[in-house]
Amino acid sequence: MGLFNWLFGDKDKPSKQAEPTEYKGFLIYPEPKSEGGQFRISGRICKEIDGEVQTHSFIRSDLLPSEAGAAELMLKKSHLFIDQMGERMFS
Repeated sequence: MGLFNWLFGDKDKPSKQAEPTEYKGFLIYPEPKSEGGQFRISGRICKEIDGEVQTHSFIRSDLLPSEAGAAELMLKKSHLFIDQMGERMFS
């Protein structure tokens, strides 16, 4: 890791590799992004449809003080989004 990345962080990368959570056949990858000492809710929702993996990037304006809190809220918001949109999110 370079000195500048250590000092200022890499804002374009998630803070660590996400483990997926399955919900109604979708895989949810919470990937909170560090921003100014807080964490933005973001991640991916994926599902295999007709042999092809479809991915929806999920980013919200919410900022939370902890990475774990941002990951937990991302899961809750993803569940609601999946319930409302289902596979239409990939259209």
